[in-house]
Amino acid sequence: MTSLDKLRAAMETASPTDGAKKSYVDERFWKPELDKSGNGFAVVRFLPTPEGEEMPWVSYWDHGFQGPGGWFIEKSLTTLNKKDPVSEYNTSLWNTGIEANKEIARRQKRRLHYVSNIYVVSDPKNPDNEGKVFLYRYGKKIFEQLKEAISPAFEDEKALNPFDVREGGNFKIKIRKVDGYWNYDKSEFDSSAMLFDDENKLNEVYTSLYSLSDIIAPSEFKTYEELKEKLERVLGLTGAVATSTAESIAEDQDEVPWSDVNKDAVAEEPVIESALANEGATASSDSADTMDYFKKLADS
Repeated sequence: MTSLDKLRAAMETASPTDGAKKSYVDERFWKPELDKSGNGFAVVRFLPTPEGEEMPWVSYWDHGFQGPGGWFIEKSLTTLNKKDPVSEYNTSLWNTGIEANKEIARRQKRRLHYVSNIYVVSDPKNPDNEGKVFLYRYGKKIFEQLKEAISPAFEDEKALNPFDVREGGNFKIKIRKVDGYWNYDKSEFDSSAMLFDDENKLNEVYTSLYSLSDIIAPSEFKTYEELKEKLERVLGLTGAVATSTAESIAEDQDEVPWSDVNKDAVAEEPVIESALANEGATASSDSADTMDYFKKLADS
């Protein structure tokens, strides 16, 4: 085959790239899907703490809302105990005392997310995911179920460490649509059982764990100045509404589907700290208590 023939053959089989949509989906993350009836079901196993890290989960705050200049979907610097321009702007809106401004602040409030490693046992909608390790982003509702597994409310219920591959239990994710949001109230843990009897398979799982600390590394957050510029552009706060680049809009819109994973994930803890300081303090205390409990488990 001549050089021209090779070029022609390559051109015939080449995949077109012009105009092709760029994917911004992070392939490390797993997400359940609903069936045609609007319900979702999957079975996963929460996995242990990655080597060299402290906990089998991390948490972070973000904001997700749409303005005349596009979508604003960014991690909040309050995760790192730093000032965040959205938090400041929402607080200024709230402090006006005007109900319309308070409603805007509520729509733009920060959202709490948790991330853990999981092993997908069963995924009827996407069987190719089964037998693989992923990162799983979830809200306070599922986090409360993890806490409940560790510290049952009733004496006849046996405690289990949901992050233990030997003595933990599979988690059955059951999703229903309630008032337009994904609801996880029916989800539950199976009784304690080993993930595998095969030590080699367990070792494969251990070596497949993703770093959790990387998710909340400072490098994963935009700077205060970058967030402020984007906030002003999205909300049109600097005069004429600036038009977002096509790539920026596409990237943000690709994140939107997981922003309503469940009502709990998007409705917890408004960012208006000055108005709801007590609620924020309670939540921080709960997280600290859970952190201490997990550390005790790790040390035992």
